[in-house]
Amino acid sequence: MTYLKFIQYIYLIFAVFFLYDAFRKYQEGKELSDIGLSLIIAGVSVGMFFFRRHFHNKYQKK
Repeated sequence: MTYLKFIQYIYLIFAVFFLYDAFRKYQEGKELSDIGLSLIIAGVSVGMFFFRRHFHNKYQKK
């Protein structure tokens, strides 16, 4: 089960990728809805990182 503590960092990698994607779309002049979707996915990924981290730490203390 040690792989579960590394999975939470995958969410940060997704967040960085989608932030880069949003920046690239902004530079290309794409629509705001395309940029917003990438930013929303990045925000959800960061949220999932902290969610998984919280519960991983919670079960480690047991």
